Amino acid sequence: MTERTIDKRRIAESFGRAATTYDQAAAFQRTVGSNLLARLPKDYCPENTADLGCGTGYFTRELQRRYGRPVMGIDLAEGMLQFARNASPDCGPWVTADAEALPLRAGSQDLIFSSLALQWCSNLQIALSEAYNALRPGGYLAFNTLVEGSLGELRQAWERVDGFVHVNRFMPEAVLRELLARAGFSQCRCEIEQHVLHYAQLSELTRELKALGAHNVNPGRPGGLTGRARLRALTEAYEQFRGDKGLPATYQVAQIVLTKGAA
Repeated sequence: MTERTIDKRRIAESFGRAATTYDQAAAFQRTVGSNLLARLPKDYCPENTADLGCGTGYFTRELQRRYGRPVMGIDLAEGMLQFARNASPDCGPWVTADAEALPLRAGSQDLIFSSLALQWCSNLQIALSEAYNALRPGGYLAFNTLVEGSLGELRQAWERVDGFVHVNRFMPEAVLRELLARAGFSQCRCEIEQHVLHYAQLSELTRELKALGAHNVNPGRPGGLTGRARLRALTEAYEQFRGDKGLPATYQVAQIVLTKGAA
C-alpha cells in the first residue's frame, strides 16, 4: 500500500476492536504464520526476538516456546496488546509502535518475525529499513504479506455492484520483489503461496473479515452503512464463483526470509 492509501489510526482502532474475536477467526492466519516459522533455520537460536505486528500474541508465544527466551511483542493497536498482555503474562515486553518507526536500538535484534502485518504499512521500504537497522549482522527478518490477487473474488463481485473501493489494495508481486532487492539484505528468499478458503455463504466471509478487524482502509470506500439492495447485489455477483466446495476466497501470500549480512 502507498502512503496516501492508508489510515493507521483507522487500522489500529479496527484491529483493537477485534482483539476479543480475532483468535476464533484466525485459522488461516495461524496457518500462514506457521508456514513462515517453518522457513527459519532449524538450528538458529536467537537471543533477542521481536514479534512485529504481534496482535493477540499467538506467535509471540510460539516463538518463546521455540527459542526458550522472552520475545518482545510490538503492535500498532493498543487493544490487541492489552489482550496479549492478559493472555500471555510470561511473554513480553509489549510495545505499542509503528513498523515504520521502530523503538529498537540499532543492532539489538537477532530475529524480527512478522506475520500478516506489514501489508498495512504506508511505505514498506521504510519498514524494511527500520528492521534492517534493528537487526544484528547475521540476523533475520522473517515476514509474510498479502500481495495483489488476494480477495480477488470479492473485489470482482463489488465491481459489478458499484464503483466504490470495498476491498483493500495489495502490492503487486513484482513491486514487492523490487523493494526486497533494494532493501540491503545479503540474502532474500521470497515464495508465493496461494490459499483458497471456501464458505457456504458470503456472509460467513464478511463476518470473518469483521472478526479479524481486516476492514477496508482505502480511499474511495463508501461512507455509512451498506444498503440492503447493494448487499443483495453483491451476494448475487459473488455466486458466479461458487464451486463444488462452496464460495472461494483466494489469498496470495508472499513468504519472505531476509538475512542481514555479517559486518
